[in-house]
Amino acid sequence: MAEASISVDQDQFSCAFCLDLLKDPVTINCGHSFCMECINEYWDQDEQTGVYSCPQCRETFTPRPVLRRNNMLAEVVEKLKMAELTGLTGYAGPGDVECDFCTGTKRKASESCLVCQTSFCETHLKPHYEVPALKKHKLIKAFTQLQDKICPQHDKLIEIYCRTDQSCICYLCTMDEHKGHDTVSAAAERTQKQTQLKEVQIKSQQRIQEKEEKVQELRQAVNTLKHSAQVAVEDSERISTELIQFIENKCSELRELIRNQEKAELSRAEELLEKLDQEITDLKRRDTELEQLSHTEDHIQFLQSFLSVFNCPGIVDALCINFNVNKQLSFDGLKKSLSSLKEQLEEFCTKEFNKVSLQAEVITLSEPKTREDFLQCLCPGTAPDPLAIYGPFPCASSDFCRMSLDPNTAHDFLCLSEENRAVTCVKRAQPYPDQPERFSYWRQVLSRESVYPRGYWEVDWSSRDWTVSISVSYRGISRKGRSHECWFGHNDQSWSLECSSALSYWHNNIKSEIPGPPSSRIGVYVDHGALSFYGVSNTMTLLHRVQTTFTQPLCAGFELYLGSFVKLCDSK
Repeated sequence: MAEASISVDQDQFSCAFCLDLLKDPVTINCGHSFCMECINEYWDQDEQTGVYSCPQCRETFTPRPVLRRNNMLAEVVEKLKMAELTGLTGYAGPGDVECDFCTGTKRKASESCLVCQTSFCETHLKPHYEVPALKKHKLIKAFTQLQDKICPQHDKLIEIYCRTDQSCICYLCTMDEHKGHDTVSAAAERTQKQTQLKEVQIKSQQRIQEKEEKVQELRQAVNTLKHSAQVAVEDSERISTELIQFIENKCSELRELIRNQEKAELSRAEELLEKLDQEITDLKRRDTELEQLSHTEDHIQFLQSFLSVFNCPGIVDALCINFNVNKQLSFDGLKKSLSSLKEQLEEFCTKEFNKVSLQAEVITLSEPKTREDFLQCLCPGTAPDPLAIYGPFPCASSDFCRMSLDPNTAHDFLCLSEENRAVTCVKRAQPYPDQPERFSYWRQVLSRESVYPRGYWEVDWSSRDWTVSISVSYRGISRKGRSHECWFGHNDQSWSLECSSALSYWHNNIKSEIPGPPSSRIGVYVDHGALSFYGVSNTMTLLHRVQTTFTQPLCAGFELYLGSFVKLCDSK
């Protein structure tokens, strides 16, 4: 009897942890299946509590279930692996140019013909090497945008450059709408533009040098600031030890004020250092793009790409930064007040300490009430200059902030889209370059922008079966490995709202259940030492609020599982 053939989706046999085909598959009591190694590692983290749950449906088990290999499922997985190994060789994958002549499953194209305006695999390319008429056709390396090299009006090869209109044209265009214009061959224009490109590269390198000098100046200012703060703390402690217990309690408050002032200044300096480092990275990346463009062999591709690169405002116009860190905090008044307190009565001491406290008081803004109020909060991208994110200033306009995700931090199984404002968890690793900032185990991503001390943003989310974590985190959170130090909500570096059919809040590996149904749109509000999560619909519903002390600017962060989707919202 012939073997029955059943068409199945390979995703049904993938482990939700490693996103690969199941290895030593086991099926737990609730019916969900995982790799034996993956589910054991997950349950090892719950060893102390003695309560074990299914990471997919959240059903709990006590005691820990005994796992046995599902032999039938293992045989199905092996057959899927064999089918994958025998059927995909030579076919086009993500990012490959497909052969236009192949039917059914497309093979990878090796060459594109500018005359035929078609891409061919090795098999279908043979006639261009054998047929005399086809041998005259111009072949190039497989290229996806062939129409960009063909004149849309005359259907002829673009090989001339019109200096009058600054556009690439075909020879028939010189007889029609470009008649009488200053036209040259693409190769000739390329030679001239190459010189201009070199000038742009020199300016870009000068910008990099200027930014690096700024970084060095700021690092020196940071060191001076730390020394000044340390001296002030030592002086206050020396005087405080001579006071009675009542005065010592007040001195503890003063130490906290000094540290807060130091942290505030350091946060300002460190945020600017981070911004300068990012600008240097962007300039270096642009310099690399310019270098690559200068070596492009295809003249048309060079000319078509030249204007967009040459006119890039990020290269031509440098951002002028003039930021002064307070290198010498003034603690003389504080020291004088403390010395005077030694000789005064308790009532007088209390009065004097209150005066000192007022000198370092932090202004706390009232929390907005309506969504319109939240949309007016300062967020990255809306400040009129790079220093504005350090102060509690309102937006220059009512425009909603546009945060974006940092592709250098995204896990390999996270696919960014919509100008890096949306992310989906997929089953195949993306071709991301190796970066020290990238999360290596947890499927997480951070925002490019930071928020301090006040900001608001909104997130749309959806998930098929799993959870989505909407978090805020310090940028310095660990990225490599599977420890809790890298996992949003499971350390003291991050705060996380876990969204599924129910809601829960995580911080420092402590979970708090949140009553009420979840919302598909979540608003996140940060204001100095307060973090609030809101359900956003026609009204703003407070889901959870926590009071804490943020010592650094915060980034938005997200953790996703297979089939989950998150998008940073625009104002609507």
